[in-house]
Amino acid sequence: MNGLGAGRVAPQVGGGADPARETASVLVGTPVVPGVGYGPVVRPGTRPDVPTRGADLPEDARAAEKQRFLAAADVVSARLLARAESADGAGAEVLRATAALATDRGWLGAASALVDGGADAASAAASATEQFVAVFTKLGGLMAERVTDLLDVRDRVVAELLGVQEPGIPTPAVPSVLLARDLAPADTAVLDPALVSAIAITLGGPTSHTAIIARQLGIPCVVGVTGLDDIGTGTPVLVDGGAGRVEIDPAPERAADQVADAAALRRRTASWTGPGRTRDGHPVAVLANVQDGAGARAAAAGSAAEGVGLFRTELAFLDRDSEPSVEEQARIYREVFDAFAGRKVVVRTLDAGSDKPLRFAGPADEPNPALGVRGYRIAAQDPGILDRQLDAIALAARGSTASVLVMAPMIATVAEAAEFAAAARARQLVPGVMVEVPAAALLADRMLEHVDFLSLGTNDLTQYTMAADRLSAALAPLSDPWQPAVLALVARTAADGARAGKAVGVCGEAAADPLLACVLAGFGVTSLSMAATAVAATGSALSEVDLDRCRRAAEAALGAADPRTARERAAHILAG
Repeated sequence: MNGLGAGRVAPQVGGGADPARETASVLVGTPVVPGVGYGPVVRPGTRPDVPTRGADLPEDARAAEKQRFLAAADVVSARLLARAESADGAGAEVLRATAALATDRGWLGAASALVDGGADAASAAASATEQFVAVFTKLGGLMAERVTDLLDVRDRVVAELLGVQEPGIPTPAVPSVLLARDLAPADTAVLDPALVSAIAITLGGPTSHTAIIARQLGIPCVVGVTGLDDIGTGTPVLVDGGAGRVEIDPAPERAADQVADAAALRRRTASWTGPGRTRDGHPVAVLANVQDGAGARAAAAGSAAEGVGLFRTELAFLDRDSEPSVEEQARIYREVFDAFAGRKVVVRTLDAGSDKPLRFAGPADEPNPALGVRGYRIAAQDPGILDRQLDAIALAARGSTASVLVMAPMIATVAEAAEFAAAARARQLVPGVMVEVPAAALLADRMLEHVDFLSLGTNDLTQYTMAADRLSAALAPLSDPWQPAVLALVARTAADGARAGKAVGVCGEAAADPLLACVLAGFGVTSLSMAATAVAATGSALSEVDLDRCRRAAEAALGAADPRTARERAAHILAG
């Protein structure tokens, strides 16, 4: 079976199947992580009832009650941080961010004020959360994505206060399929792929926290699926993460065949050792996304990644009251450079703001953070932050054998690109910029007059191109990187790079889709960067097709009217 077509549910029923099962019900959503999972349905554990305010506490009991609330919040934060220590990559980052919410000064202050006014701790936690949920929901964009995180924190704190079991996902006795309306990032981050064979959720989009963590863990995943609530716990379900299908009570023989085919494909792709190139030898570098030294070492040792296409540096800045020093930053960066000694490392400068606010920089309150001061725009308000970070990157690169490049996020104008390039070159660093907003894609040719490379961040490029909150289940189809408008911007950017003779990579989640990776190669993208767990599947898919077929698949996808047609056309050509 061609690797690009594997994982799709075959239309026929396997031999000996019960004819009554041939019309099994199928639900359709947005595909996120390719692969096939089968098993009985499990669901997240019951969350505590959200308490309402009862009679006012006596004044002499309020101080102790406030301390009880603060202690519960500290316990929840500590548990989440402990989980982060045993996780890595995106999972660890999400757990740390959720832990920070449990001790957020604004939320703690709002709840404490309610206790001072007579509310008990549990109802105060619930009421304070309602206030912030309303604000986050109104702001939309990436801030709305924090609603799930905050509600999860509320439930954990309330459970601690009520002395009941902390909410979460039960450990299945056998490999099972996890279905839910939504999943808290703190729960998704610690899933065991050996016991959770697939995930399907009603909410979220291809770049939600659940999707990103599922991709890192290699768990087949479909999002934006309606009708899941009607499937009973324990019902056998087959999830095809590549086709975006959830099949209810399929014929066991056929389900077993599909799982076996997917397992065989995983074994074949796991043996891929690089380098990234098509079957006829056209190079397309396959790189890893990392965020710290530990993740870089794991990617270097556990994958065939040829380098780092996205080094997220914001971990050194978030959840701090002050900016890290140049020397401290340099030590952190050098760990990543040393892990990929002799290889390419693309460093993204600070991408904070919006859902990743800094305590020591940026506006305290914005009407729409997703469209506000984030990424490079923070440097415009406080140039010293970028200057010191570039100094630290240059210091870490000094004496390293890694080939260090640096790129700025959220660039929207040619003037910004030129300004960043000058600052990087002044420190003997190779400059590039990220293409995350349509303006950058439309002016890519002019930006390439100033920088040496471009990197397409398809997560934000899709969100901004389609004007669709990536958390919204109703808008999940718009958050699909296969959207023709998004593909058109990617194709245009890659063509501008080819004309200029400069590299254009993709470092968004689109690079981790093996089928889309071949289409991106057909557009002329020169490198693909993704979670280390996705490197083998993408590299193997490229190795099975020649460049001409990739180009024909890209042309067919670009001419499609919708994402599903684009996928089908590309898959047909690449599997031919």
